[in-house]
Amino acid sequence: MDEQISGGPTEWLTLPDVAERLDLSISKVNQMVKDGLLLVVRHDGVRRVPADLIATETALRHLPGILNVLRDAGYNDEEALEWLYIPDDSLAGGCAAVALGGPNTTEVKRRAQALGF
Repeated sequence: MDEQISGGPTEWLTLPDVAERLDLSISKVNQMVKDGLLLVVRHDGVRRVPADLIATETALRHLPGILNVLRDAGYNDEEALEWLYIPDDSLAGGCAAVALGGPNTTEVKRRAQALGF
């Protein structure tokens, strides 16, 4: 199923693109996907990662924790992607996905944790 999100990611990366950007082997990226450390959805028939989620070291470091919290709250990967891209002017960058890579990381975590209650 292809994922189309209004106001969602503006740039999508294939897994080989992710490997290149992170200077990792494709097998390491595949392992990260298998371990749930990256959010991957089908977009245009190809497994892709929103570029925002690996744009900074901060985003990449905090993404697995956010994904765990969202999954614990019952979100599947497509729903987690939608949540990350809900427009929110109170966050730097206008949504949780972009804010995750900046100074609002703690706020994004807090909001994700609140979903479990």
